[in-house]
Amino acid sequence: MLERYGHGGDLLTAEETFGRSMEQFLDFSSNMNPLGPPSAVSHILKEQWRDIVKYPDPAVRELRSKLSQKYDIPMESILVGNGAAELIDLTARVLKPAVTGLTRPSFSEYEEAIHKSGGGIYNIPLTHSNQYELQQQEIEAAYSAVDLFFLGHPNNPTGKLIPRSVIDMLMQSDRRLVLDEAFMDFVPNEQDHSLLKLASTSRQFFVIRSMTKFYSIPGLRLGFMVAHPDAIQQIKHQQVQWSVNYLAQRIGTAVLEDEDFERASRQWLKEEKPWLSEQLRQLGLEVVPSDVNFLLFSFPEHMGIHVKRAQKHMGYQGILIRDASLFEGLNERYCRVAIRLREDNERLIAGLHNMLADLTQNRGQGHD
Repeated sequence: MLERYGHGGDLLTAEETFGRSMEQFLDFSSNMNPLGPPSAVSHILKEQWRDIVKYPDPAVRELRSKLSQKYDIPMESILVGNGAAELIDLTARVLKPAVTGLTRPSFSEYEEAIHKSGGGIYNIPLTHSNQYELQQQEIEAAYSAVDLFFLGHPNNPTGKLIPRSVIDMLMQSDRRLVLDEAFMDFVPNEQDHSLLKLASTSRQFFVIRSMTKFYSIPGLRLGFMVAHPDAIQQIKHQQVQWSVNYLAQRIGTAVLEDEDFERASRQWLKEEKPWLSEQLRQLGLEVVPSDVNFLLFSFPEHMGIHVKRAQKHMGYQGILIRDASLFEGLNERYCRVAIRLREDNERLIAGLHNMLADLTQNRGQGHD
């Protein structure tokens, strides 16, 4: 199984499984911006590598100041972390919810963090009939059972924003709310959807952001969260000292200044998302409309294709796709792919065409 450790992007496991070097794979299993990293990353790694002899700033002041300016929120409402994953874990440990409402499907690390903090889970279903969009009635049904909602906005793996009507309902309730906005940078007019500014003054509301996806720096581990200053201090108290290394702080500060990169990224996605969505549909696949840089799709039942067989077939072609059946709430027909550059996307479509032809022709020969 490629997702041996619960996530996509595991090139070493792919290398061991399919007998290719990791450089030979085209990775659609992790959702990184294919235009990145920005040029500032190369410059800093070449010119400032000697500075790793210094301790990083324990208060991450330069990066927090830049984030404060970019999003117009006070510095004291910002905590920078070693990736969004650290902040998810810290938030769960500090809030210690008794029962948390999670959508199904959603990012597995929410559940892992809640279980580590000793809490229980209340499942909030997202359904195919509603195009996996969160419904008001499902939130209303969860009110009496939970003391915290932990939601992806946009959600992973569905790629869907939470409807504004549902956000308004959540904000009017007395339940605490954590929103994971890891992919919000990819949303057109993100300022109309992100709730960062609201979180900076609310005592019930927390927003977590990733910087690794949009800027393609997952190996550096960098994210931040926004909440009321009192909550930020509580969570900071539980954070390991020097959690965010020197190079991550310097690179994070630099990439936030690259407005040309932001514009190019949004233009790329504006062109490639509809193109790739239509190409997948022309193959007969059922594509969930997405607000971000990845697409969830399913193999129609009549094809008789199990995603694990599809993943294996694609892997031997040197193309990695995400087995979405591993997300609770999805079955063995679901797959997730990142949106990449046109040449890569064309190779994906060609590989899927080959796979569909081979597996439908050999249907009934087992799910090896």
